[in-house]
Amino acid sequence: MVIGGIGQAVRGLVGAEEVVRLGVTGLSRAGKTVFITALVANLLDRARMAGLRAEAAGRIRAVYLQPQPDDTVPRFDYEAHLAALTGSSPHWPESTRAVSELRLSFRLAGRGIAGAVMGERRLHLDIVDYPGEWLLDLMLMDQSYEDWSRGAFQKLAARAEELAEARACLAALVAVDAGARLEEGEAGRLAGLFTDYLKAARAAGYADCTPGRFLLPGDLAGSPALTFAPLKADLAPGRGSLGREFARRFEAYKAKVVMPFFRDHFAKIDRQVVLADLLAALDAGPRAAEDLRTTMAAVLSAFRPGRSGWLAALLGQRRVERILFAATKADHLHSSQHARLAAILAALMRAAKERADFAGADTAAMAIAALRVTAEDVVRSGGREVACVKGRLEDGRVAAFHAGDLPDNPAEILTPAREAAAGWLDGEYQAMRFLPAPGGGAGRGLPHIRLDRAVDFLIGDRL
Repeated sequence: MVIGGIGQAVRGLVGAEEVVRLGVTGLSRAGKTVFITALVANLLDRARMAGLRAEAAGRIRAVYLQPQPDDTVPRFDYEAHLAALTGSSPHWPESTRAVSELRLSFRLAGRGIAGAVMGERRLHLDIVDYPGEWLLDLMLMDQSYEDWSRGAFQKLAARAEELAEARACLAALVAVDAGARLEEGEAGRLAGLFTDYLKAARAAGYADCTPGRFLLPGDLAGSPALTFAPLKADLAPGRGSLGREFARRFEAYKAKVVMPFFRDHFAKIDRQVVLADLLAALDAGPRAAEDLRTTMAAVLSAFRPGRSGWLAALLGQRRVERILFAATKADHLHSSQHARLAAILAALMRAAKERADFAGADTAAMAIAALRVTAEDVVRSGGREVACVKGRLEDGRVAAFHAGDLPDNPAEILTPAREAAAGWLDGEYQAMRFLPAPGGGAGRGLPHIRLDRAVDFLIGDRL
């Protein structure tokens, strides 16, 4: 506590302002855009943030939006996303397709000795939004082209049972002679087949779909850095061959696409929330759940978790100090099952959490809904009462829905997932797509589940 007070005093004396960089990540459809929009809306108007202790204690005097400090990074379009969620015909905003930032500034009551001398203080929260698909590419940094190709073929073979695109891609790649001379038309065809397979795998609920820029290429579409595919080769292919060129392009992808992202954005984050659409993974089956577990465990090894002392923070040396694992869309389940959802997520993330805890980072697992779009209900079915949620469907109808009863013991999920079972032993789980409810009410905060507690864990110590 004394060191923390000294740190704040030193920052004030040298004229530096306190800054926390919060990274928001997750895989496709985990709800990153909605999370950030609801986070900002509920911090600007904190009527629904009773679980944020700094607000309850009266330490937050004001919160306001400011231009982000980096003029080269697109601004997160908060106003457009909020309008989509709260307009006359509310709908989900577009998914994250590139890096963006937003700065929230807090005017806070002073605390401790430094507060008595300096009065009010200011804290800037820089929120960094980036596609989860790009995050997955961090796993490539320690791999050679040969290592990546072997792993890609293993995934192709495992997924070929259910995905026609995987079967077509696998058949084409197996037939390729890696030693044949490079032909750009053939290279483009193979990269196209591999991209089609990655898109199909993502749609089927699989998490590990690298390289991520194949799914969200942006201005790199059609470039050589995105025109390669895995190949099988027993011998090193010669100069000018397809295999040699694909290996070179793979290394260029790491050096010119992945590394700049890591250096310019990811490595500067000191608080992180990892969003997971666990219900969608359960809906897709045990293999998708296991894929989510292994993918997130591998990705989180890149977070460099640990604590930064105040001097290290002053000098710009950041490490991730707090990581929140959040199972999103908790409003798709009755509240009686939220604790089970959080327990399953914690079990899936156990290996990654233990590494972070050992390194000194604070971690937590929660079931949240950044924007609550359902209401709870009880219906009678087969002579018994079933706890449901009801919400607005895409066709405009309001319907009650029961996703399935989650088990008390997370092992009932983890065991069939690790064994790559064809289905769940004692239950089936379904994910539903509800639309935002009319009358969400910008200007008085947005309805949520545990968003206030999530914020309190992530940045409450700095407030």
